[in-house]
Amino acid sequence: MTEGKPLVSLGDLAWDVLAKPDTLLLPGGDTTGRLELSGGGSAANLAVWARRAGAPATFVGKIGRDRFGALATAELQAEGVQTVLTLSDVHPTGVVLALIDRRGQRAMLTGQGADWELLPEELPREVLQTARHLHLTAWSLFRDPPRAAALEAARLAKVAGATLSLDPGSFQMIQQLGRETFLSIVDDIPFDLIFPNADEARAMSGEAEPARALAWLRGRYPQALVVLKLDEDGALLEGPTQPRTHLPATSDRLIDATGAGDAFGGAFLAGWLRHGDAAYAAQLAVQIGGWVVSRFGARPPADADLQARLAPFLAAGGRA
Repeated sequence: MTEGKPLVSLGDLAWDVLAKPDTLLLPGGDTTGRLELSGGGSAANLAVWARRAGAPATFVGKIGRDRFGALATAELQAEGVQTVLTLSDVHPTGVVLALIDRRGQRAMLTGQGADWELLPEELPREVLQTARHLHLTAWSLFRDPPRAAALEAARLAKVAGATLSLDPGSFQMIQQLGRETFLSIVDDIPFDLIFPNADEARAMSGEAEPARALAWLRGRYPQALVVLKLDEDGALLEGPTQPRTHLPATSDRLIDATGAGDAFGGAFLAGWLRHGDAAYAAQLAVQIGGWVVSRFGARPPADADLQARLAPFLAAGGRA
């Protein structure tokens, strides 16, 4: 993908508080563990990973006019992500607590900060109308605001000719909102790609087996490429012009799953927008997802291993 019209990711920019206890947390007890504070938010993470994988990326969202907001913005800009932000004097920049167990799986508690308060009139219309692609997460859909802003952003971008993707975000939030309510909202978004994980696909479809969930999603959204993220089982994808394809996971050891789905999605979109080849994009996404889960945090500092994984995909005109 050449430098030109950007991938725009709209939604949440927050701070992640990562906590991985050394032992079981007991009521009233104390223990040691690993703690880290870093920039996060699903939409912001995806923009970072799209940029790391070679795509021009812009993040659109709302943060507090506070020190955390300024630091989060600086982190995005240091990654080469363009930022178009609404600053709130009323709501603070969001914070997400991620509790990571000894297997590397995480449970998250999301604070409702400024990222939940984006309004339609605050959207940067020109940015959306000149985007090549718009990515939304379901965190922009679970309540209103920011739902109306996300739906209007999708309308503006789609009318202007952009492609559109959606990450369903959270199986627990889908359940809390109600499956039928969530589906009625999603049905109004003309997305071209959807990135559910196995739990989210189950919550949307009611099907426990991944292949059956994929078939349900393809039936419900026949115009969309479905990329089903299956953790240690890799990824399963199928779309209007893409036959069902399974990509195995890497052999990387799971340390922390925080942000792995966002990294997968950002890398996939960078590859897909560059070459229009879903299977190729999934190869890149699986490699990047494997690298992320073997580190701590959603945006670990790039190292030689990451550069080696990216290099074949970033080679001019080449495929891995």
